[in-house]
Amino acid sequence: MRVAALLAAATIALLPTTAGADVTYPDPQPITGQQIIHDPTVMHLKSGGYVAYSTGGVIGARTSKDRVQWDDAGNAFAAPPSWWYDYNSTGDPWAPDLSYRDGRYWLYYAVSSWGTNHSAIGVATSPTGLPGTWTDHAKAFTSETTDAWNAIDPAIVQADGRLWMAFGSYWTGIRMVELNPATGKAIPGATVAQLATRPDAPYAVEGAYIVHHGSYYYLFASYDACCAGVNSTYKIRVGRATTVTGPYADSTGKPMLAGGGDLLLATHGRYIGPGGESIFQDKGKDVLAYHYYDGEDSGTPKLGLNTLSWTNTGWPKLF
Repeated sequence: MRVAALLAAATIALLPTTAGADVTYPDPQPITGQQIIHDPTVMHLKSGGYVAYSTGGVIGARTSKDRVQWDDAGNAFAAPPSWWYDYNSTGDPWAPDLSYRDGRYWLYYAVSSWGTNHSAIGVATSPTGLPGTWTDHAKAFTSETTDAWNAIDPAIVQADGRLWMAFGSYWTGIRMVELNPATGKAIPGATVAQLATRPDAPYAVEGAYIVHHGSYYYLFASYDACCAGVNSTYKIRVGRATTVTGPYADSTGKPMLAGGGDLLLATHGRYIGPGGESIFQDKGKDVLAYHYYDGEDSGTPKLGLNTLSWTNTGWPKLF
């Protein structure tokens, strides 16, 4: 999603009367500085401090020393790699995912155009995770208009000594493919599993993120529509499975392949359409990072952070 388009939509949208006083959900933790962000992926770096990457720019970057004050840190890359233009005319990347393994930071991201599944997920590595230090390794996985999935919104997870990538948006929802851990790219001919979808078109579920906790893998996903400022209807749902490839179901047993998913976070007060989520560990705790549209600031997309804890029944809860 291009930030210019996001901000334009946010500016012209009108605050809906339904964005009211539901107090079921916790507000995001207070932050200062550069709060504008979309589709955030956040990490506490091994060198100290925090970095956040996001949709916008050439993968927009923010840094923080304390997770409260955030500063603009430019972009992951100085310029778009030339191959990005094969997937859109502006070279804009979307929805990055940051992870660490084998002594390197890995940054996955999508390049596509609105309304098409002619899309690609790229991969880059860095020794520090900081903007300006990334080496791009081109395409990790692609989709074409003949495919039943859309190669955007990557999220990396390790399970049983193997490396996997969840991805997908609309086009039958969330999918998963196995990666070669040496290259970080999809294994040729690997099966593309299906993890979550909706019963009816346009199958509005995207932005997957998977966490292993206890005996389960938990699939978090964004449901409904983003990118319309205060008229956005994004919300975050979650299900779990005993294996990384599913099947995932919510606490009632409803499969995520049939539209299931416990509601974790939705519009409340000024915090409209939360989604584009990721999860990182900080000081022994899980933290949910996401964007929301600020109903008191013309629907500007901003960074939300909430501590994520686990109930005695094994389901996540936000604070």
